[in-house]
Amino acid sequence: MKILHTSDWHLGHVLYNNDRGEEQQSMLEQIISIVQDHKPDIFLIAGDIYHTSQPSSSIQTLFANSIMSIHNANPKMQVIITAGNHDSAIKHEIFRLPWQALNVHTIGSINRNDIFQHIIEIENQGFVIAIPYSYERNIPEDFYQTLLSEVAKRNTNNLPVILSAHTTVFGCDFTSHQNADEKIVGGIEAISIESIGDGYDYLALGHIHKPQFVDEAKEKVRYCGTPLPISFDENYSHSITLVEIEKHNQVPQIQTIEIENPHPLVSLPTEGFASWQDAKELLINFPDEIEAYIRLNIEIEDILPSEVEYQIKSIVSNKKCRFCYINTKRKNTQINEITPLTIAEFQQEEPIDIARRFLEYSNVEFDEQMQETFNQVLEIINQESQNE
Repeated sequence: MKILHTSDWHLGHVLYNNDRGEEQQSMLEQIISIVQDHKPDIFLIAGDIYHTSQPSSSIQTLFANSIMSIHNANPKMQVIITAGNHDSAIKHEIFRLPWQALNVHTIGSINRNDIFQHIIEIENQGFVIAIPYSYERNIPEDFYQTLLSEVAKRNTNNLPVILSAHTTVFGCDFTSHQNADEKIVGGIEAISIESIGDGYDYLALGHIHKPQFVDEAKEKVRYCGTPLPISFDENYSHSITLVEIEKHNQVPQIQTIEIENPHPLVSLPTEGFASWQDAKELLINFPDEIEAYIRLNIEIEDILPSEVEYQIKSIVSNKKCRFCYINTKRKNTQINEITPLTIAEFQQEEPIDIARRFLEYSNVEFDEQMQETFNQVLEIINQESQNE
């Protein structure tokens, strides 16, 4: 069985007021070509199709048209789509039955009344257990293992078993996720690999943006990562994952297929921070023809001169790059000073990060109990939003 594993498309994402439609269209066209070339049996999207739970009609149309093109590129292929924490669960359920006529399975929420609906059997090829993102309190006890045990009963021909989930797993590398730690990444509390159960041949994960095997099970537990960077801190390659498994209990063969971005995200300098004069020189020497987004990493002693913004605009006026913002760090300090956020920067922050900034400014410790309470309230708000 051959699987194309992808996740975290974040369609509709806006980068510091820059529309990313051209990049997203390019990404989707590359994915369609990959489907045409490799002819997988299963195309699996492990959550966060959209960047917000209320995407615009044009973004929803882009997604629907792309899924149609992906289907047409390989009509016998099964397309399996699960909702992530950025998605609206109900939007994935509305057209569930019509989509199935095209071998497209959309799963928005956990069905407590019939949990075995999450098992998708691909005749003579294998099984996929498709789990959308859900708040921990809504996941039935032993949910993963119950599904895996049911598949084990049905799998009389020793076919491959794929489990898909959108979550945070202990031991993952959460580089580029701001204010994350080993317990919570992007508002999702980490779970252990052991709690997911036994019996799968490949665990297709979504949510963490850096492509990786999780250390505790390098050969079969994988985050495919996002095919396009969402922030400047995602300074690594972006790809989708091709997985091949011949039969149950066999080690999967993994190949990453890189996705090219026509508008790369570039930090100047690429590592660390520089003085304003050095950063300005890097910007002046940046190639005129590269259509990149630019962030300047500047080390300051007090505040930047008032004319800095004007000088930057003048420098880039004859270049194809798009300047986004200045990332500052005070000299001789280990951490960034708390500075006012622009509207664009505010939009990039997670709610818990905004709360943390406020409490730090107020000299109040944001302890684990407060974080847990904040996340519980946020879960209630997000759940109401997902069900709209």
